[in-house]
Amino acid sequence: MTAEPKHAEKTLKIIMDANAFFIPFQFKIDVFEELEKLLERKLEFILLSPVHMELEKLRDSGSPKMQKNASQALKLAEKCVLVKIDKQIDGSPDDIILEIASQWQCPVLTNDSQLRKRLRDINVPVIYVRQKSRLEIDGKI
Repeated sequence: MTAEPKHAEKTLKIIMDANAFFIPFQFKIDVFEELEKLLERKLEFILLSPVHMELEKLRDSGSPKMQKNASQALKLAEKCVLVKIDKQIDGSPDDIILEIASQWQCPVLTNDSQLRKRLRDINVPVIYVRQKSRLEIDGKI
């Protein structure tokens, strides 16, 4: 009988920013598959309700190309666990991502450079696209 690696038993939550769902169209990277390869453990993809609403708004009122991409992004978002956020947390979707990621101490997948910096400032690991070809982690998971 072999001992399992310690991290294998715990599911790692990953919070998905809205732009994470556009990575497959922009860079031809399957983010779900790449995250599983990169992190080598059981993952739970988290979609916060304000981020979901942001995608719906883009689908309903963006440019025609954005509407199409947002519609596809929402289909990808179905692979995630939708977490309803209490109205007590105010601010933009980015502010809410910061708050939840900090509370849960879980990484965030985003390509938003400002959000990445804000997350790193509070020691939250960030996963992002590197050299338009692969995902990379900034911080310790």
